[in-house]
Amino acid sequence: MIKLNANDGGTDKIMQVTSDTLKVAIVHDWLVSWSGAEKVLEQMLLIWPHAEVFTMVNAFGDALPKPLVGKILHTSLIQKLPFAKKYYRHYLPLMPFAVEQFDLSKFDLVISSSHAVAKGVITGPDTLHISYCYSPMRYAWDLQHEYLQQSNPNKLSEWLMRYSLHRIRKWDSQSSLRPDHIIAISKYIGRRIDKCYRRSSDVVYPPVATDTVNQHFVPFLEKDGYYIAASRLVPYKRIPLIAEALAVMGNRKLIIIGDGPEKARLETQINQLDEEKKANICYLGYQGDVILYQYLANAQALIFAAEEDFGILPIEAQSVGTPVIAFGRGALTETILDNKTGLFFNEASVESIIEAINRFEAREWDSDACVENAQRFSEQTFIDNLLEKMATRWNAFNNARS
Repeated sequence: MIKLNANDGGTDKIMQVTSDTLKVAIVHDWLVSWSGAEKVLEQMLLIWPHAEVFTMVNAFGDALPKPLVGKILHTSLIQKLPFAKKYYRHYLPLMPFAVEQFDLSKFDLVISSSHAVAKGVITGPDTLHISYCYSPMRYAWDLQHEYLQQSNPNKLSEWLMRYSLHRIRKWDSQSSLRPDHIIAISKYIGRRIDKCYRRSSDVVYPPVATDTVNQHFVPFLEKDGYYIAASRLVPYKRIPLIAEALAVMGNRKLIIIGDGPEKARLETQINQLDEEKKANICYLGYQGDVILYQYLANAQALIFAAEEDFGILPIEAQSVGTPVIAFGRGALTETILDNKTGLFFNEASVESIIEAINRFEAREWDSDACVENAQRFSEQTFIDNLLEKMATRWNAFNNARS
């Protein structure tokens, strides 16, 4: 059961927006894995356990994750198309049409959990629609060229994809007017929402399981002398760049955890090092959460070179008392306190990472400050902040409707 924290003046409003009599729908883009967006959905279902869930595709079938068991789950027409559970992204051009077919007329409150098409649902004047936005559709906007490059299409396919993304971009812009209010996952994403949609947004940071981590791992006050880099091995995470920087420095141990498309490139890069440098770069592949948190807790710092919309791992590192050396772009500048729980490098280059490590080693760091900062992003903080925004919006909407 969740705790509903509020000041005396806000208790009644929160009780209204969480009332069992309120008909609530949560529209989530698709259910194909259980990662960051789905953990937000899980917290939403703790707040509104009676909510009905609408989604483009349910790839879990009857083997639903525990938070979805017993929930009323609606899928779109795409669910019935061939191979949709596996190749759902191929049906992206159809999703704008599909999401508009959901009948939400009976609901008082619609919450869209959206990084693609969920925010495009159609609601009537007696329904409040609030969109929790992870990002405007990045492959249709600022990452279009990177998306096309990774897809490696032939000329005909490339121009068909470009035209399709053009159509989706137009729909994405037009449908951004449909939510009554937008909540962004960070100030960084709020700026992207303003850039793409020309709309303002509130900010509620996503939940990080900091309490769960701290129940199992007490922060180590005496750190071992290694650095850690961990993430899915995809190009924008820049793990090979971190490995190159530590190899150039020498006499620094780096532990790398993760798996993904860049695994072969990383292993080749490590194998080409001389024996002395190779001994300092330890690649462990994928590891479960328990092993990952143990290495995080005992590291002197996490090195993180990605530009993130939010970034959960740097907060998990701080929650076990480990500071972060991070690329100073994106939302990490909001979640790391500069020169207190970590520091930043301004260029994605070997030289910049080396300079940041030297600055890091020139001073002492307070593990308690890291743990305290991480609590700003706990699951309970997410619930409190989301409810505050929702209750205020619902109260104004309900008064206007009355």
